[in-house]
Amino acid sequence: MRDFSPIWDVQATVDAFASLDDVPLGYWPLIVVQDVRDAAGYHTDKDGQPFALIEYGRSWSLTASHECLEMLADPFGNRLIAGQSPMQGQGRVEFLVEVCDPSEDQAYAYRVNNILMSDFYTPQFFDPATVACVRYSFTGSITEPRQVLPGGYLSWHDTVSDHWFQQTYFGGVIDFPDLGVFERDGRSLREIVDSRTPQTKRLSDLDEADTSLSEAVAAMTSSEAGTASRAEAWRRQIAGLRDV
Repeated sequence: MRDFSPIWDVQATVDAFASLDDVPLGYWPLIVVQDVRDAAGYHTDKDGQPFALIEYGRSWSLTASHECLEMLADPFGNRLIAGQSPMQGQGRVEFLVEVCDPSEDQAYAYRVNNILMSDFYTPQFFDPATVACVRYSFTGSITEPRQVLPGGYLSWHDTVSDHWFQQTYFGGVIDFPDLGVFERDGRSLREIVDSRTPQTKRLSDLDEADTSLSEAVAAMTSSEAGTASRAEAWRRQIAGLRDV
């Protein structure tokens, strides 16, 4: 509501449920589960409605926020925006809207109430030219249109060849893999792209020594001490009122 909604003009709330049995009809679920590394990410159910599987780990909120924001920007995984290709000689292409992918690495995450959240690009990410004072991602980590940061990637469709391409920035190397022609088989474009993109890092389970995670944990520990102290003060006050 505070960060994403004003930028992408999408209204939504996030609600927590202990069980799938508690989720009302009409909700798009983000399901936190264990041991689903290969199946994690965006999916659609038998009725074509979106859902996501989130791998549980020390930093699962980073992946959960990533999937949530991308679901809100493109619920059905097929949204395309035209723009100039990063590859020379291709001209104008169709980019798949995946708002967190170019800056998905934890180095560009930010915290909300000491919880790790994914950075995301703004609609200006697809602008034709760089303009001063324009915000290209929420944290400002992306500084120009169609920029891919270390650990991220960008996917697009070349209508001339009908092939899909990516710009990846994994392991310090910028590459432009050709993903070929997509056979849809009832799947969304996002499902196909995710299945063909190598997972170089488990963002849901960062190493305990990772700076982004350790700083968030330290801040959370400090915050929990203050919360516990306030809760105890409330208990004493409530007890006093009940005794009157």
